This record gives sequence, C-alpha cells and structure tokens, in this order.
Amino acid sequence: MEKLCKDFSWNDECKPLQPIDNCELSVQSRYYGRMIRKVHFSAMAGVLVGVLLIHHASAAQTLELDSTKGLQAHDVTVEALTYRGRKAVRVMPTAASDAELVAPKNGEGGGIVVLQGTSFHNGTIEVDVAGKPRAGAPSDARGFIGVAFRVAAEPATYECVYIRPTNGRADDQVRRNHSTQYISMPEYEWSRLRKEAPGQYESYVDLVPGEWTKIKIEVSGVKARLFVNDSSQPVLVVNDLKHGDSEGAVALWIGPGTEGYFANLRVSK
Repeated sequence: MEKLCKDFSWNDECKPLQPIDNCELSVQSRYYGRMIRKVHFSAMAGVLVGVLLIHHASAAQTLELDSTKGLQAHDVTVEALTYRGRKAVRVMPTAASDAELVAPKNGEGGGIVVLQGTSFHNGTIEVDVAGKPRAGAPSDARGFIGVAFRVAAEPATYECVYIRPTNGRADDQVRRNHSTQYISMPEYEWSRLRKEAPGQYESYVDLVPGEWTKIKIEVSGVKARLFVNDSSQPVLVVNDLKHGDSEGAVALWIGPGTEGYFANLRVSK
C-alpha cells in the first residue's frame, strides 16, 4: 500500500511512503475499477475490430486463374498457360467447328467453367478476359467471352453477361451496337431477347479481339451492370434479371468458336 501511495497521489494529503487511510483506499478502489473496465472495453473493442476485419477479408475472394485446380468444365476444355505476359487459363469449345451450331448443348453453343466452392448472390465480379475467334471457327464467331453467375446446381441454368470483341470496331454500326450482351439460360438466349426487346440487352463498347480486357459486373437483386476497362459508367444496364433474385456459383463463359483467356478473377460480396 505504501508503494502505491508513492506511485499515485490519491489526494493532496497523500505523502510518499505514508500509509493510506480508508478514504484514500476507497478512491483507489474506484480508480482501479475504472481502469479495469477501460482495459476490458479496449480488449473487447480489439476483438470486435478483428472479427470485422476477418469478415471483410472473407467477403472477397481472389482467384489468380493460374491453374485448373477447382475448375469444373462443361462442354469446353480448360488449360493453364501464359498469354500475353500473364498467367491465365484458356477455355476452348470441345466440339468441332462444323458441329458447334448444329447440336449445341446449352442452347446456342459454347460452354462454362464453374469455379467450385463459389456461392454468389449480390456483389461484384471482376476478371481480365481476352477473346477471339479460334482457328477454323464459323464465320459468325465473334470471340464471345464473359462471366456466368448465379449458376444453378444444374449448370445449364444461369445468368450471363459477355462481350463480342470483333464487334467493337466493326465497320457496321449495327454490329458495333451488339458489342455487349446479357442472356439468361436456358430460356432467354440472345436471339430471343433481341427479337422481343431489340437493343435492350446489348450495347456498344470499344473492344479489340485477343487483347486483355477488364470486365466488372455489379449485381444487386434483379439488377446487373457491366463496366469495361475501368469505365466510371456502366456500358450495359440490366434491370430485370430473368431468374429473379437468385443465388448460385460463378463461372467463366465462352460462346461458340471462341478461343478465350481468363486471369485475375475477384469476387466481392
């Protein structure tokens, strides 16, 4: 008690090495009570901040796409390689070029690569893509490449936003206007949407076949917005996702006749 009085001056009458009377002991107890509560509160606050940081970190998932681990291909092949200086995966149709549009398995050709373990409802999907018509592709191949999301357990059911790289700088303005596209498989293929709502689910954006292009898709409820190459404004706005406010996996997507590359995928919720 004498040492405590030496270290802390509880009142004006407290002297070094002088015994502490009952009044000073009561003040000391209240002081330590406050100190303990402050320490306890600080510790709890630190734990809370740590939990929040862990939750924030777990809400974002980054996949380098430098290997095929965890990638489940449907009607396409996938392999890891380096393309234009970046580690990536290449996705190609499995069917021969003359059969891709004859008996397609997903409505209008192409296929998906499901990222196993992903579950996506609302949030943002970002990925670098490079698409171009593959050697021997049909004449109407455009290098179709994009992202499927909210993929159901039956992988033929999903929402998808993609780009048509060869349309971006075409001499035909109508083709330019079809540079981006939203589809909802299997009921709403691009041809049905274009027929029933011309121009509503596609738009123009500047694209170059085979070059790396960054795409970002923001999804909230029944709405989706597509951003290309860090644009501040969306190049495509969809206000009525056909499967409604659903949830499912994330997948890489290519259309018929495409040689597609994907790298640096990030999913944020």
